[in-house]
Amino acid sequence: MGVLGCADIARRRVLPALAACPATEVCAVASRDPGRAAEFARAFDCRPVHGYDALLARAEVEAVYVPLPAALHAEWVEAALRAGKHVLAEKPLTLDPERTRALLRLARDVGLVLRENVMFVRHGQHTAVRDLVADGAIGEVRSFHAAFTVPRRPEGDIRYRRDLGGGALYDTGVYPVRAALHLLGDDLEVAGAVLGSGPGREVDTRGGALLGTADGVAVHLTFGLEDAYRSRYELRGSTGRITLDHAFTPPADHAPLVRLEQADGTVTEIRLPAEDQVLNTVAAFASAVRAGVPADAPPTPEETACLRQAVLLHRIRESAAPPAPAR
Repeated sequence: MGVLGCADIARRRVLPALAACPATEVCAVASRDPGRAAEFARAFDCRPVHGYDALLARAEVEAVYVPLPAALHAEWVEAALRAGKHVLAEKPLTLDPERTRALLRLARDVGLVLRENVMFVRHGQHTAVRDLVADGAIGEVRSFHAAFTVPRRPEGDIRYRRDLGGGALYDTGVYPVRAALHLLGDDLEVAGAVLGSGPGREVDTRGGALLGTADGVAVHLTFGLEDAYRSRYELRGSTGRITLDHAFTPPADHAPLVRLEQADGTVTEIRLPAEDQVLNTVAAFASAVRAGVPADAPPTPEETACLRQAVLLHRIRESAAPPAPAR
Protein backbone atom coordinates (compact mmCIF):
# COMPACT_ATOMS: atom_id res chain seq x y z
CA MET A 1 0.00 0.00 0.00
CA GLY A 2 1.08 3.53 -0.76
CA VAL A 3 -0.55 6.57 0.82
CA LEU A 4 -1.31 9.77 -1.12
CA GLY A 5 -1.21 12.55 1.44
CA CYS A 6 -0.59 13.00 5.14
CA ALA A 7 -4.07 13.67 6.50
CA ASP A 8 -4.86 13.42 10.19
CA ILE A 9 -7.20 10.45 9.70
CA ALA A 10 -4.38 8.60 7.96
CA ARG A 11 -2.03 9.09 10.90
CA ARG A 12 -4.57 8.37 13.66
CA ARG A 13 -6.69 5.57 12.26
CA VAL A 14 -5.92 4.12 8.85
CA LEU A 15 -2.13 3.77 8.75
CA PRO A 16 -2.04 1.98 12.13
CA ALA A 17 -4.70 -0.41 10.77
CA LEU A 18 -2.76 -0.96 7.55
CA ALA A 19 0.33 -1.73 9.65
CA ALA A 20 -1.62 -4.12 11.90
CA CYS A 21 -3.42 -6.00 9.13
CA PRO A 22 -1.52 -9.17 8.09
CA ALA A 23 -2.69 -8.71 4.49
CA THR A 24 -1.29 -5.19 3.99
CA GLU A 25 2.03 -3.41 4.28
CA VAL A 26 2.58 0.34 4.05
CA CYS A 27 5.57 0.74 1.75
CA ALA A 28 5.47 4.46 0.89
CA VAL A 29 3.85 7.76 1.86
CA ALA A 30 3.73 10.71 -0.53
CA SER A 31 3.33 14.41 0.12
CA ARG A 32 3.95 17.59 -1.81
CA ASP A 33 5.95 18.59 1.29
CA PRO A 34 9.10 16.40 1.52
CA GLY A 35 9.47 17.13 5.22
CA ARG A 36 5.95 15.97 6.00
CA ALA A 37 6.41 12.81 3.95
CA ALA A 38 9.59 12.05 5.86
CA GLU A 39 7.83 12.58 9.21
CA PHE A 40 5.02 10.17 8.29
CA ALA A 41 7.46 7.64 6.86
CA ARG A 42 9.51 7.55 10.06
CA ALA A 43 6.40 6.93 12.12
CA PHE A 44 5.34 3.96 9.98
CA ASP A 45 8.72 2.61 8.87
CA CYS A 46 8.20 3.15 5.16
CA ARG A 47 9.64 5.20 2.30
CA PRO A 48 8.91 8.94 1.96
CA VAL A 49 8.06 10.07 -1.56
CA HIS A 50 7.95 13.65 -2.84
CA GLY A 51 4.82 14.07 -4.96
CA TYR A 52 1.81 11.90 -5.68
CA ASP A 53 2.81 11.05 -9.27
CA ALA A 54 6.13 9.72 -8.02
CA LEU A 55 4.38 7.32 -5.67
CA LEU A 56 2.03 6.10 -8.40
CA ALA A 57 5.08 5.34 -10.57
CA ARG A 58 6.57 2.95 -7.98
CA ALA A 59 6.28 -0.67 -9.11
CA GLU A 60 6.09 -2.12 -5.59
CA VAL A 61 2.91 -0.20 -4.80
CA GLU A 62 -0.06 -2.46 -5.57
CA ALA A 63 -2.74 -0.24 -4.08
CA VAL A 64 -3.12 3.26 -2.67
CA TYR A 65 -5.04 4.89 0.13
CA VAL A 66 -6.27 8.40 -0.73
CA PRO A 67 -7.00 10.65 2.31
CA LEU A 68 -6.72 13.91 0.37
CA PRO A 69 -9.33 16.71 0.65
CA ALA A 70 -12.59 15.75 -1.02
CA ALA A 71 -12.18 18.12 -3.97
CA LEU A 72 -8.96 16.30 -4.98
CA HIS A 73 -10.33 12.77 -4.82
CA ALA A 74 -11.60 12.48 -8.39
CA GLU A 75 -8.31 13.62 -9.95
CA TRP A 76 -6.06 11.36 -7.93
CA VAL A 77 -8.33 8.34 -7.80
CA GLU A 78 -8.44 8.42 -11.59
CA ALA A 79 -4.68 8.87 -11.79
CA ALA A 80 -4.15 5.90 -9.47
CA LEU A 81 -6.48 3.65 -11.47
CA ARG A 82 -4.78 4.62 -14.74
CA ALA A 83 -1.44 3.83 -13.09
CA GLY A 84 -2.71 0.31 -12.39
CA LYS A 85 -3.28 0.68 -8.63
CA HIS A 86 -6.23 -0.52 -6.59
CA VAL A 87 -7.73 2.35 -4.57
CA LEU A 88 -9.18 2.84 -1.10
CA ALA A 89 -10.36 6.47 -1.05
CA GLU A 90 -11.74 8.55 1.78
CA LYS A 91 -15.38 9.52 1.62
CA PRO A 92 -16.96 11.05 -0.31
CA LEU A 93 -15.39 9.39 -3.33
CA THR A 94 -16.15 12.52 -5.37
CA LEU A 95 -18.35 15.61 -5.09
CA ASP A 96 -20.35 14.74 -8.21
CA PRO A 97 -22.39 11.59 -8.86
CA GLU A 98 -21.41 11.46 -12.54
CA ARG A 99 -17.70 11.53 -11.63
CA THR A 100 -18.38 8.81 -9.08
CA ARG A 101 -20.15 6.72 -11.73
CA ALA A 102 -17.29 7.27 -14.19
CA LEU A 103 -14.63 6.21 -11.69
CA LEU A 104 -16.51 3.07 -10.70
CA ARG A 105 -16.86 2.22 -14.40
CA LEU A 106 -13.17 2.91 -15.02
CA ALA A 107 -12.15 0.63 -12.16
CA ARG A 108 -14.27 -2.15 -13.66
CA ASP A 109 -12.86 -1.55 -17.14
CA VAL A 110 -9.26 -1.90 -15.93
CA GLY A 111 -9.96 -4.75 -13.50
CA LEU A 112 -9.09 -2.90 -10.30
CA VAL A 113 -10.78 -2.58 -6.91
CA LEU A 114 -12.10 0.86 -5.99
CA ARG A 115 -13.61 1.28 -2.54
CA GLU A 116 -14.92 4.33 -0.71
CA ASN A 117 -13.66 4.34 2.87
CA VAL A 118 -16.96 4.44 4.76
CA MET A 119 -15.76 2.37 7.70
CA PHE A 120 -18.73 2.20 10.05
CA VAL A 121 -20.64 -0.23 7.81
CA ARG A 122 -17.92 -2.79 8.58
CA HIS A 123 -18.80 -2.82 12.29
CA GLY A 124 -20.88 -5.74 13.49
CA GLN A 125 -23.21 -3.56 15.54
CA HIS A 126 -25.08 -2.59 12.38
CA THR A 127 -25.45 -6.23 11.36
CA ALA A 128 -27.01 -6.86 14.77
CA VAL A 129 -29.48 -4.02 14.18
CA ARG A 130 -30.37 -5.29 10.71
CA ASP A 131 -30.95 -8.79 12.10
CA LEU A 132 -33.29 -7.45 14.78
CA VAL A 133 -35.31 -5.57 12.17
CA ALA A 134 -35.42 -8.58 9.85
CA ASP A 135 -36.63 -10.76 12.75
CA GLY A 136 -39.54 -8.38 13.37
CA ALA A 137 -38.27 -7.05 16.70
CA ILE A 138 -39.93 -3.66 16.10
CA GLY A 139 -42.64 -4.71 13.65
CA GLU A 140 -42.91 -2.71 10.45
CA VAL A 141 -40.33 0.06 10.20
CA ARG A 142 -42.01 3.47 10.30
CA SER A 143 -39.13 5.94 10.57
CA PHE A 144 -35.37 6.32 10.81
CA HIS A 145 -33.60 9.17 12.61
CA ALA A 146 -29.83 9.63 12.47
CA ALA A 147 -27.47 12.37 13.64
CA PHE A 148 -23.75 12.91 13.35
CA THR A 149 -22.46 16.22 14.70
CA VAL A 150 -19.02 17.18 15.96
CA PRO A 151 -17.65 20.21 17.85
CA ARG A 152 -16.12 23.24 16.14
CA ARG A 153 -12.94 22.48 14.20
CA PRO A 154 -9.73 24.54 14.60
CA GLU A 155 -9.48 27.64 12.45
CA GLY A 156 -7.86 26.84 9.11
CA ASP A 157 -9.26 23.29 9.06
CA ILE A 158 -9.79 22.10 5.47
CA ARG A 159 -13.44 21.31 6.30
CA TYR A 160 -14.07 25.07 6.24
CA ARG A 161 -12.62 25.55 2.73
CA ARG A 162 -15.03 25.55 -0.18
CA ASP A 163 -12.26 25.05 -2.74
CA LEU A 164 -11.27 21.78 -1.06
CA GLY A 165 -14.78 20.38 -0.88
CA GLY A 166 -15.41 21.26 2.74
CA GLY A 167 -18.69 21.63 4.56
CA ALA A 168 -20.86 19.60 6.89
CA LEU A 169 -22.84 17.79 4.19
CA TYR A 170 -19.81 16.12 2.59
CA ASP A 171 -18.05 15.55 5.91
CA THR A 172 -20.47 14.53 8.65
CA GLY A 173 -23.55 14.29 6.43
CA VAL A 174 -22.17 11.26 4.62
CA TYR A 175 -22.62 9.12 7.73
CA PRO A 176 -26.37 9.41 8.32
CA VAL A 177 -27.04 9.21 4.58
CA ARG A 178 -25.04 6.00 4.29
CA ALA A 179 -26.65 4.62 7.46
CA ALA A 180 -30.10 5.13 5.91
CA LEU A 181 -28.99 3.28 2.78
CA HIS A 182 -27.35 0.53 4.83
CA LEU A 183 -30.41 -0.12 6.99
CA LEU A 184 -33.30 0.71 4.65
CA GLY A 185 -31.95 -0.11 1.19
CA ASP A 186 -31.53 1.90 -1.99
CA ASP A 187 -35.15 3.01 -2.35
CA LEU A 188 -34.70 6.47 -0.87
CA GLU A 189 -35.65 9.86 -2.29
CA VAL A 190 -35.00 13.35 -0.95
CA ALA A 191 -38.11 15.30 0.08
CA GLY A 192 -36.36 18.42 1.36
CA ALA A 193 -33.23 19.76 3.02
CA VAL A 194 -31.73 22.76 4.76
CA LEU A 195 -28.12 23.86 5.11
CA GLY A 196 -26.82 26.53 7.47
CA SER A 197 -23.51 28.30 7.91
CA GLY A 198 -21.74 29.69 10.95
CA PRO A 199 -20.54 33.31 11.09
CA GLY A 200 -17.79 34.00 8.58
CA ARG A 201 -17.91 30.53 7.07
CA GLU A 202 -17.89 29.95 3.31
CA VAL A 203 -19.30 26.42 3.62
CA ASP A 204 -22.30 24.84 5.28
CA THR A 205 -21.56 23.96 8.91
CA ARG A 206 -24.88 22.31 9.77
CA GLY A 207 -27.85 20.83 8.03
CA GLY A 208 -30.68 18.38 7.89
CA ALA A 209 -32.58 16.39 5.32
CA LEU A 210 -35.92 14.65 5.07
CA LEU A 211 -36.05 11.56 2.87
CA GLY A 212 -38.56 8.80 2.35
CA THR A 213 -39.01 5.35 0.88
CA ALA A 214 -41.67 4.27 -1.59
CA ASP A 215 -43.56 2.47 1.17
CA GLY A 216 -43.66 5.52 3.42
CA VAL A 217 -40.75 5.17 5.83
CA ALA A 218 -39.78 8.69 6.95
CA VAL A 219 -36.05 9.40 7.21
CA HIS A 220 -34.79 12.40 9.20
CA LEU A 221 -31.04 13.12 9.08
CA THR A 222 -29.03 15.85 10.82
CA PHE A 223 -25.33 16.69 10.64
CA GLY A 224 -22.96 19.45 11.71
CA LEU A 225 -19.38 20.64 12.20
CA GLU A 226 -19.92 23.11 15.05
CA ASP A 227 -22.29 21.33 17.43
CA ALA A 228 -22.25 19.17 20.51
CA TYR A 229 -21.00 15.69 19.67
CA ARG A 230 -23.72 13.25 18.65
CA SER A 231 -23.33 9.93 16.84
CA ARG A 232 -26.50 7.89 16.96
CA TYR A 233 -29.49 6.55 15.11
CA GLU A 234 -32.94 5.26 15.94
CA LEU A 235 -35.31 3.00 14.07
CA ARG A 236 -38.97 3.27 15.04
CA GLY A 237 -41.42 0.55 14.14
CA SER A 238 -45.05 -0.43 14.66
CA THR A 239 -44.24 -2.36 17.86
CA GLY A 240 -41.01 -0.85 19.19
CA ARG A 241 -37.81 1.00 18.51
CA ILE A 242 -34.06 0.37 18.34
CA THR A 243 -31.48 2.96 19.33
CA LEU A 244 -27.72 2.89 18.93
CA ASP A 245 -25.20 5.40 20.26
CA HIS A 246 -21.57 5.67 19.11
CA ALA A 247 -22.92 4.56 15.77
CA PHE A 248 -20.36 6.01 13.38
CA THR A 249 -16.87 6.39 14.85
CA PRO A 250 -16.64 4.07 17.87
CA PRO A 251 -13.15 3.46 19.31
CA ALA A 252 -11.80 -0.04 18.76
CA ASP A 253 -12.29 -0.89 22.44
CA HIS A 254 -15.91 0.30 22.58
CA ALA A 255 -18.43 -2.45 23.40
CA PRO A 256 -21.64 -1.38 21.62
CA LEU A 257 -25.00 -1.33 23.37
CA VAL A 258 -28.11 -1.84 21.22
CA ARG A 259 -31.25 -0.76 23.06
CA LEU A 260 -34.54 -2.42 22.08
CA GLU A 261 -37.77 -0.94 23.48
CA GLN A 262 -41.10 -2.71 22.95
CA ALA A 263 -44.55 -1.13 22.87
CA ASP A 264 -45.44 -2.88 26.16
CA GLY A 265 -42.59 -1.08 27.95
CA THR A 266 -40.12 -3.96 27.87
CA VAL A 267 -36.54 -2.78 27.41
CA THR A 268 -33.75 -5.12 26.29
CA GLU A 269 -30.14 -3.97 26.21
CA ILE A 270 -27.90 -6.05 23.98
CA ARG A 271 -24.19 -5.69 24.72
CA LEU A 272 -21.98 -6.59 21.75
CA PRO A 273 -18.25 -7.29 21.61
CA ALA A 274 -15.85 -4.49 20.74
CA GLU A 275 -14.62 -4.37 17.15
CA ASP A 276 -12.09 -2.31 15.21
CA GLN A 277 -14.05 -1.11 12.20
CA VAL A 278 -10.93 0.43 10.67
CA LEU A 279 -9.07 -2.88 10.72
CA ASN A 280 -12.19 -4.63 9.41
CA THR A 281 -12.32 -2.19 6.50
CA VAL A 282 -8.66 -2.59 5.61
CA ALA A 283 -8.93 -6.37 5.75
CA ALA A 284 -12.05 -6.34 3.53
CA PHE A 285 -10.27 -4.13 0.99
CA ALA A 286 -7.24 -6.43 0.90
CA SER A 287 -9.50 -9.45 0.50
CA ALA A 288 -11.29 -7.81 -2.44
CA VAL A 289 -7.96 -7.05 -4.11
CA ARG A 290 -6.77 -10.63 -3.75
CA ALA A 291 -10.10 -12.00 -5.04
CA GLY A 292 -9.87 -9.91 -8.19
CA VAL A 293 -12.57 -8.21 -10.23
CA PRO A 294 -14.36 -10.48 -12.72
CA ALA A 295 -15.20 -8.46 -15.84
CA ASP A 296 -18.76 -9.76 -16.06
CA ALA A 297 -19.64 -9.64 -12.35
CA PRO A 298 -22.59 -7.45 -11.31
CA PRO A 299 -21.89 -4.30 -9.27
CA THR A 300 -20.93 -5.10 -5.70
CA PRO A 301 -23.09 -3.84 -2.81
CA GLU A 302 -20.29 -1.39 -1.99
CA GLU A 303 -20.33 0.05 -5.52
CA THR A 304 -24.11 0.36 -5.55
CA ALA A 305 -24.17 2.09 -2.14
CA CYS A 306 -21.32 4.43 -3.11
CA LEU A 307 -23.12 5.63 -6.23
CA ARG A 308 -26.52 5.90 -4.57
CA GLN A 309 -24.96 7.87 -1.71
CA ALA A 310 -23.37 10.27 -4.21
CA VAL A 311 -26.76 10.83 -5.87
CA LEU A 312 -28.52 11.47 -2.55
CA LEU A 313 -25.85 13.91 -1.35
CA HIS A 314 -26.17 15.80 -4.63
CA ARG A 315 -29.96 15.95 -4.32
CA ILE A 316 -29.74 17.13 -0.72
CA ARG A 317 -27.43 19.93 -1.89
CA GLU A 318 -29.83 20.85 -4.69
CA SER A 319 -32.87 20.76 -2.38
CA ALA A 320 -31.35 23.09 0.20
CA ALA A 321 -31.34 26.84 -0.11
CA PRO A 322 -27.90 28.51 -0.04
CA PRO A 323 -26.39 28.26 3.47
CA ALA A 324 -28.08 30.77 5.75
CA PRO A 325 -25.73 32.83 7.93
CA ALA A 326 -26.13 32.54 11.70
CA ARG A 327 -27.98 35.34 13.45
